[in-house]
Amino acid sequence: MSETERCTSGDWVEIERVLLEPADRSTNLPPETAAQPLLVWVKGFALADAAVGDELEVETMTGRTVAGRLTEVDPGYFHTFGRPTPELTRVGRDLRKRVAAYRASADAKAGE
Repeated sequence: MSETERCTSGDWVEIERVLLEPADRSTNLPPETAAQPLLVWVKGFALADAAVGDELEVETMTGRTVAGRLTEVDPGYFHTFGRPTPELTRVGRDLRKRVAAYRASADAKAGE
C-alpha cells in the first residue's frame, strides 16, 4: 500500500460520511435522488492511523470531531465557479473608472 493510501495521526485528510439515509431525506426530491443517501465530505486532522476505506475520526479546523470513512490523504481544494459571465468581467474596471470620474468632478466643484 502506498503512502498516499495511508495516514498517520495528525495528517490532513478527508473523510466521507452519510449525513442522511434515503428514508430520512425530503419527500420533495426526484425519486433517483431520494433513493441515495446524502453524503458529506469533511477535511481535518486524523486522530489515528488509518488506510483509505477505514473508519476514522478527524478534528476539523474548527475543533469539531467527526467520524467517517477515509477517502483521501493530503486532499487539495479543487473547485470552480464555472466560466466567467462576459457582462460581469468588466464591472470592476468600469466601476473604478466611474468612481474616479465622480471624484474628479467632485474635486473640481469643491475647488470652484
